[in-house]
Amino acid sequence: MFGYFALIVIVLLMLVYAVKIVPEYQRLVVFRLGRCVGAKGPGFILLIPFVDKAQRVDLREQVREIPHQTAITSDNAGISLDFLWYYKILDPKESVLQVGKFEIAAQGIATTTLRAVVGGIELDQVLTDREHINNMLRTRLDEVTERWGVKVTNVEIREIIPPREIQDAMNRQMTAERVRRALVTESTGEQEAAINVAQGDKQANILRSEGEKQSAILKAEGELQAQVLRAEGYAEALEKIYASAQDIDQKTITLQYFETLKKMGEGESTKYIFPMEFTSLLGNFIKNKGDE
Repeated sequence: MFGYFALIVIVLLMLVYAVKIVPEYQRLVVFRLGRCVGAKGPGFILLIPFVDKAQRVDLREQVREIPHQTAITSDNAGISLDFLWYYKILDPKESVLQVGKFEIAAQGIATTTLRAVVGGIELDQVLTDREHINNMLRTRLDEVTERWGVKVTNVEIREIIPPREIQDAMNRQMTAERVRRALVTESTGEQEAAINVAQGDKQANILRSEGEKQSAILKAEGELQAQVLRAEGYAEALEKIYASAQDIDQKTITLQYFETLKKMGEGESTKYIFPMEFTSLLGNFIKNKGDE
């Protein structure tokens, strides 16, 4: 009885060892009696117990962190920086056969490559051109890992820590730049304000001149209309006087004439008055003498 039970346990263990379920994002690199027979999967995989040995390989993109590393730039400035690098296994078989402990090897390559890249550029470029450094690191890492069946997809520098004296200088430079920008902004604001005031004065003067012009035009038009009305009034008055004079007879004119002579004679000065009839006779006499 015990023997049957032991046999069942052995069969179950062999089945557990022999039957493998491989997900879509993994592969099994199978070794048969020590010889690689290729990558298997995904799906149901049957291994020969005690003959086959399998190693799982994850095909998904992975990210690893390279902790802070000290590097010397080409202008002899010591900086500390860390970065993240992303990779993806393209050939499961080569990633197992060509390198042992792939992540440790890749991390060593990454640190040495970082020092080589940073050592070839100056500090200012390291601080301002991260994208260039990222591309150089990715290219050099990919050149090494390609033979392992691994593709380095991206490299991102996360933090750069320059020396203390460089940080102090950068802070002073940043403060000076902010002061300069504040002064430029202030002067620009004052300039724009002065321009706005000048433009406002200009528009006000234009409107004032336009108003004075319109006022003068209206005043002139009013005076012209007033003169026209006065002239029309005078003409109408003369017409009425003339119409009234047509109704006055000779006696009324004579009486008015005598009244005028009376008023003129009331003065204290000596006056000589010649009647209109005398001047008419004198004119006729002069005319007759001229005819002779």
